[in-house]
Amino acid sequence: MRFRNILTALGLVMSIGLAGCTTTTGENAEVAETTKVQIFSDSYGKTTDAGYALPAIPIQKVDKKFHRQIVDYATKEKPGTIVVNTRERFLYYVLPRGKAVRYGIGVGKQGFAWEGEAYIAWKQAWPTWHPPKEMAERKPEVAKYVENGMGPGLSNPLGARAMYLFNEKGQDTLFRLHGTPEWASIGTAASSGCIRMMNQDVIDLYNRVKPGRNSKVVVQQ
Repeated sequence: MRFRNILTALGLVMSIGLAGCTTTTGENAEVAETTKVQIFSDSYGKTTDAGYALPAIPIQKVDKKFHRQIVDYATKEKPGTIVVNTRERFLYYVLPRGKAVRYGIGVGKQGFAWEGEAYIAWKQAWPTWHPPKEMAERKPEVAKYVENGMGPGLSNPLGARAMYLFNEKGQDTLFRLHGTPEWASIGTAASSGCIRMMNQDVIDLYNRVKPGRNSKVVVQQ
C-alpha cells in the first residue's frame, strides 16, 4: 500500500511538472492572456446603487479594448495617479509594480478639449448637474439648470458619480471625470470637454480615489 502511494505521488509530481512545461495554444492561450490582463467584461450587469436601478450595459457592443481591465503600464507617476489619454480614449488609474486599471472613456469635442495637470478636490455620488454658463449660451435649453441644477437620476449627464478637477491654485477647472448613461459614446469625442465613463466604471474609479492634493490627474492630448 505504501509503495502504491509513493507511485501515485510521483505521478502527480510528474503531471504537474509536464503541465508547467507545455506551451499554451489556441483557446487555452486566449484564456491565459485574458487572465493575465484581467478584463472585467462581466462587471456591466444590472445593479442597484443608492436606490437607483442602473441598467445593464450591452458590453458586447462596446469594443473590447474599452472594457475595464488591468494592464501593464510603464509610467513615472505614483500609484493613485490618474492619467487620461484623450487621443487613445483611455483613462489609467496607476497601480504599484507597473500595472494600471484601464477604462474606456469619451472625451471632449475638438475645440472643447483640455490638457494639463489637476487634482480631484472632491467627489460626489449621484451628483446634481450645473452646466457652465458658456454651455447655456450655446444650448439655451440647458440654461434653466445653471443656477438650480438638474437633480440626480438615470438621465443626469454626470451619471452615477462625478469627480471635480481643480488646478494647482485651488480653482475649479470646470472639468469633471463623470459617468454617463450614453454608453455608446465611449471611445468617441462627444462631450463638451469633460471625461465621461460608463456608469459601472466610474463607480469603480470613484471607490479608488481619495480627494485631495495628492489625487493627481494628468490629461494628455
